[in-house]
Amino acid sequence: MVAVLDILEAFRDASRNLMDLFLSSLSMRTNEVIRVLTVICSIFIPLAFIAGVYGMNFDRSTSGLNAPELGWRFGYLYTIALMLAVAVGVILFLKRKKWL
Repeated sequence: MVAVLDILEAFRDASRNLMDLFLSSLSMRTNEVIRVLTVICSIFIPLAFIAGVYGMNFDRSTSGLNAPELGWRFGYLYTIALMLAVAVGVILFLKRKKWL
């Protein structure tokens, strides 16, 4: 009877260790997915902010301070260049921190 109890206890410990291993593996996979989503969000959130600001309706006749680049000849291209520069800057920052 004692030998059977020892064997059952060993099996219980082995199954507990296997469950811990499975949960650790699942946690590592979840952490990897969350890291990828964080990197993607950290690149696109500043771009969404810039697009949101320039997507507002500004009336330049009311004030010259209301987005003066709306009257520039290449204002749209400057905004796209700004968004590209921000995205490249964030990517370089993430690479320097070794997150990418």
